[in-house]
Amino acid sequence: MHIKEVIGKIILDSRRENTIEISIKTNVGDFYASAPNGKSTGKFEAKPYKKSIEGDIKALKEMSDYFSDEEFNNFEDLRKIEDVMKGHVGANTLFAFESAVLKAIAMEKKKDVWQIINPKAKKFPRLVGNCIGGGKHSSIDGKKPDFQEFLIIPETNSVSQAWDVSKNAKVDAQIILKNIDEKFKSEKNDEDAWITSIEDKIVLEVLKDLKDNAWDERKIYLDNGIDIASSTFCKRKKYYYLHPMLDRTNEEQIEYLSSLIKNFNLFYIEDPFYEDDFESFAKLLKKFPDRLIAGDDLTVTNAKRLEKAIKNKSINAIIVKPNQCGSLLEVAKVVGLARKNKIKIVFSHRSGETEETILADLAFGFGADFFKCGITGKEREAKLKRMREIEGGL
Repeated sequence: MHIKEVIGKIILDSRRENTIEISIKTNVGDFYASAPNGKSTGKFEAKPYKKSIEGDIKALKEMSDYFSDEEFNNFEDLRKIEDVMKGHVGANTLFAFESAVLKAIAMEKKKDVWQIINPKAKKFPRLVGNCIGGGKHSSIDGKKPDFQEFLIIPETNSVSQAWDVSKNAKVDAQIILKNIDEKFKSEKNDEDAWITSIEDKIVLEVLKDLKDNAWDERKIYLDNGIDIASSTFCKRKKYYYLHPMLDRTNEEQIEYLSSLIKNFNLFYIEDPFYEDDFESFAKLLKKFPDRLIAGDDLTVTNAKRLEKAIKNKSINAIIVKPNQCGSLLEVAKVVGLARKNKIKIVFSHRSGETEETILADLAFGFGADFFKCGITGKEREAKLKRMREIEGGL
C-alpha cells in the first residue's frame, strides 16, 4: 500500500469539542480515522497536539510527500510514520494517522484491521459499561457523586449477550433512580451515563440492585466496579470529597475504599489514588489481590510508567487508551509488558468520542481482557456494534 496524500481536518466529538480526523489517499482507496478527547486527563499523558490542532494539520500537509515512496504492508510498518511524524504532531494526530493506515493495509490484504495485528485472535473481552456517572464527566446543579463512573461488568464472554444485559441494567437503573433521587431528570452525562444527585454509597446500593435483577431475570452474574478518578479531587496528598463534604488522608482513603470493596463486593477499582502514588495503589492491591486494581492516570498507556507500576506491585489491571500515547507501536509494547506480568488489559474509550470504530479491532486484535466502552450513545454503540460484528464474523 502506498500513501499519495495525507489530509487533516477538524471535526466535533460527542461533547461538541474540536478533534482531528485524518484522511489518506492511497492506491487502494481513501481511508479515514479520527481521535477522541479525554476530559479528566492524566498529567503524564502525551499532549494531544504539538502546539495546536491547526498546527498539526499544517505539519501533516507539509510532510505529506514524505510518504509517497514508502510501502506499508504490515503493523510494524507504522514505524515509518513515527520516524517522520514523532515530534512534529501530537498523540491525537499520530493515533488517527496510524489508524487510517491500518485500515488501508487491511483493505489491500482483504482482511479486517484486527487481523493485521493478530490473525489468530479469538478471545473476546468482557464488556465494562459506565451506567451511572459523577465526577468531571457529569455537569449538574448542586450535588453529584464524587466518583466518576459506576460500572457494570456482565460475566459472559458473549459480546451480544453482555451488551443486552448492560442495556437492560441501565433501564433498571433509570427506574430505581427515579424512585430514590428527587432531582433525577433522566439526563445523561459525557459518556451517556445517568446523571444523579445522590452520593457514592447510595449509587453503589443501586449497583447491588442491578446485580440482583440481572441474576433474577437473566441468570447472568454482574460484577460491579468504580472509576474513582482520584486525581480530580486530590490536593497536597488529601482527598477532598464534596458529597458529603469532608477530606481524607492517604491512609483514610485506603481504609474508606477497603470498606467499600468489602461491603459492596466491588470487583473493579480504577484510579483509587492520586496519579503518582504508586505506593498507595500497592497497599490496596496487597489487601485485595483477588480484585482488579486498575491504573489509568497512573500509567497513561506508557511502557515506562507501567514498568514502574510493575516494580512497585501497584496494579493488576491497566487501562489502555491508544490516544494517550498516540503510537500504536507503544500500545503493542504496553500490552506485551502487561501480559508478560499477568496484568489484565482493559481497552477503553474516552469521554469525548467520535463514531470511529477501530478501538474494537484494536481491543480484539491485542487480546484485551476487558472492553470499556459505555453502554449507549451513538459514539459508544458504533464501537460495540463493531465488536459484535467481529464476534458474528467468527
